[in-house]
Amino acid sequence: MIVMKGTGSRLRLLDILRGFAVLGTLGTNIWIFAHMGDLNYIFTFIDNEWWTSIQDFVRVFVLFLVNGKLLGLLTIMFGVGLEMKYQQALKRGNAWPGMYMWTSVILLTEGFIHFTLVMEYDILMSYGITAIITAFIIKGGDRAIRRTMKIIGGLHGAVMLLILIFFTYLAVTGGNISLGDMKETVLLYTEGNWFQQVAYRLGNFMILRTEVLFVIPMNIFLFLLGIRIMRSGVFAPDENGKKKRKKLFHIGFCVGLPLNLLIFIPGGYFDLPVRYLFAPILAIGYIGLIAKLVEANEKLWLWSKLEQVGKMSLSCYVMQNVISAVIFYGWGFRLGGRVDSVTIVLIWLVICYFQIIFASIWLKQFKYGPMEAA
Repeated sequence: MIVMKGTGSRLRLLDILRGFAVLGTLGTNIWIFAHMGDLNYIFTFIDNEWWTSIQDFVRVFVLFLVNGKLLGLLTIMFGVGLEMKYQQALKRGNAWPGMYMWTSVILLTEGFIHFTLVMEYDILMSYGITAIITAFIIKGGDRAIRRTMKIIGGLHGAVMLLILIFFTYLAVTGGNISLGDMKETVLLYTEGNWFQQVAYRLGNFMILRTEVLFVIPMNIFLFLLGIRIMRSGVFAPDENGKKKRKKLFHIGFCVGLPLNLLIFIPGGYFDLPVRYLFAPILAIGYIGLIAKLVEANEKLWLWSKLEQVGKMSLSCYVMQNVISAVIFYGWGFRLGGRVDSVTIVLIWLVICYFQIIFASIWLKQFKYGPMEAA
């Protein structure tokens, strides 16, 4: 059975999952770009009757598939990568965290540059901070990992449960949920130049980085989940690994799918719990699903393409946001606010296709992507 094996010491399925996660993450971010920074469009607060418009339905359906799920999957895969670095350090007798601290600091720095120059909703800074914290937790062994997951997972779950209760109260009492008027942000990205946008991000650094701090507990939990998944043998090319991947599939789709369907309830009352609590459950189902599909047809051309994207996932993540900014913002092609949901989805798919081609060509010439080389 060769489904898990890649070239050299790499595990092929891991790169495929990374590629799938990175391209899918754009499926959420592209709505922010296309609507000029208006975050309302990655939630359902603004379309209480999405079933009356094909355009609103397309947007909500795509968000149901990707919003929080692919980001959750990407976060889990970062945890898997951390575990592989840790095992390499142990095998070579190197100190831990040692050089991994520098890797995390570089990731944090790259995230700050990406935040400043490209997009205020960068995730790399959060990953850099999470990696530093998790690197010390992992030194405590499986017991420390389990204890931390229980504490942090419990706290994060409790916070989201309180939010869910509050939103349910609003639903019962007829209250409305909104992120507020974002006309000034939309105007900035429609009429403002690139320098003004950079100044806006730096001038509002703490406000714009609120989500980074909010999701760190969730990210730590998902990093540790990735570590435990890796240690449990989920990606092993044997029957035990296959059984574990099948279990992930059933958990993800039997539990996660119904919970994520709550996004279709009008009013957006379940949007935050779906994105920050229920989405990662479906994300582990995606791991089982992709593994099942790869096993069914290992030679399908799509897998090798996603594998290439996965090998330079950081570079592709930054690149797709740069491309989106050029396409939609006022200093670029100015398509933001001028295209409907179906067109936005088509643009997303075109960008994904371009990145697949770019990654394939790049890796024929170089061993690593630009950011991976750092």
